[in-house]
Amino acid sequence: MGIDLPLLWAIVIGFGLMMYVIMDGFDLGIGILFPFVREREDRDTMINSVAPVWDGNETWLVLGAAALMAAFPMAYAVILSALYLPLMLMLAGLIWRGVAFEFRFKADESHKPFWDKAFIWGSYIATFSQGVALGAFINGFEVQSGAYAGGVFDWLTPFSLFTGLGLVIAYALLGSTWLVMKTEGGLQRRMRELGRPITMAVLVSIVVVSIWTPLGHPDIAVRWFSLPNLIYLAPVPVLVALASRLLINTLNGETHAAPFVLSLALLFLGYSGLAISLWPNIIPPGISIWAAASPPQSMGFALVGALFIIPFILAYTAWSYYVFRGKVKAGEGYH
Repeated sequence: MGIDLPLLWAIVIGFGLMMYVIMDGFDLGIGILFPFVREREDRDTMINSVAPVWDGNETWLVLGAAALMAAFPMAYAVILSALYLPLMLMLAGLIWRGVAFEFRFKADESHKPFWDKAFIWGSYIATFSQGVALGAFINGFEVQSGAYAGGVFDWLTPFSLFTGLGLVIAYALLGSTWLVMKTEGGLQRRMRELGRPITMAVLVSIVVVSIWTPLGHPDIAVRWFSLPNLIYLAPVPVLVALASRLLINTLNGETHAAPFVLSLALLFLGYSGLAISLWPNIIPPGISIWAAASPPQSMGFALVGALFIIPFILAYTAWSYYVFRGKVKAGEGYH
């Protein structure tokens, strides 16, 4: 029996995108939370908590996009053609917030408010665009002869706008729980206070998407609610409810790392639910990973490089987080 290269590449791409959501999500969440924190010193501490690691987090986004082009060129062509506008907005937001991130450290006091606003808007635009693209992906694309056949604005639907809002809330949860883990004093208390309603908003968003998606897609409804799938998949919503409850409890308590770990678990469960709903289609609603795969020779050649470089990415990422572990105190950090 030969190696199932499309399956291996689907795992690599899924892992890369999951790592991006986890690792870039909390630093985008810092920008999303900026409007709720007015004190200059607290804002500086928030920035300093991610300053040593934020730019490395986006490595996973580059890896996912490059892997998609190498392994599933049809999917790359269709998805980028269908989502050209939201993805361009996402890149513009990421660039703008990156510029603002660096410039606010060098700006004088009269110009810092401008760069704070730039950081906020870049974070919101990038996150909302990612969520809109996710909603459009779930809705699926019109494909004819292996090419995108839909309109320029087919991605713009009430469902995609809601998933955009939902992702903003989810990243805000990651940001708030990251700051609970990395800060102390008044800023940490503020993040605990914000974390509780944000957790409830995330749970509501998950419930709405979980109802809206099968109502709009009968094949997904069958996937989740037919027997015996209903029994096999029941642990996913049960674990979502359990993780939400534990997250609220830890935010009410004195633990520091547990809220962040539980928020990661909550997002991972949502990611898993998405994978279950769409599998094995890489171009919803009907083109599978095997139908969209590149030739086996190309996939095998590229896989050697991917399996070589991914351990290095994991190693330097782990090392950077280890070096900059611990609390970030006011007046200390990036210069």
